[in-house]
Amino acid sequence: MANIIAGHFQTQDECARMCDALQAAGFAADTVTTFYANPPGQHAVIPTGGDRIASPGAQDTPEGLAKGEVTGAAVGAALGAATIPLTGPVGPVLGGLVGAHVGSLYSFSELKEKDESGPPPRQAGMLVAVAADGEDAARAIELMRRHGAQQVERAEGTIEGGDWKDFNPLSVPQYV
Repeated sequence: MANIIAGHFQTQDECARMCDALQAAGFAADTVTTFYANPPGQHAVIPTGGDRIASPGAQDTPEGLAKGEVTGAAVGAALGAATIPLTGPVGPVLGGLVGAHVGSLYSFSELKEKDESGPPPRQAGMLVAVAADGEDAARAIELMRRHGAQQVERAEGTIEGGDWKDFNPLSVPQYV
């Protein structure tokens, strides 16, 4: 694995100019690549599409739903019991069912995605990457900044024949 320096650019023209500048600075053409990184959630990492089988916050859903249903059923049954003189024994049953339904709907509004504090995920956009170690890495970073890279990140990987073979779109970017 080599040290890889990657810069984020807005347009394909900017990427092409950056690739030309890297090659003019002595970087071999087969160690330079350009590609588009999709937005988070759209990488088709799993066969059915998307990045993950389940949302990181989804494991709390059954517990939250059950709490909402039980609370709603209890409140609904109590209110239904107050209507027994008008509705008879159907009041508490109907109140419990409606309450459970409303409670389950309310519980969904209370669920939140896990707070994944830390660095934000890689933003979508065009990237130019080059395999560069030591002083070459410092030169690549300087060149990318000079040519308008919005962000520059460092990673490890393998670029062969102008293709970053082991790029992981879900990895947390290590910005320089």
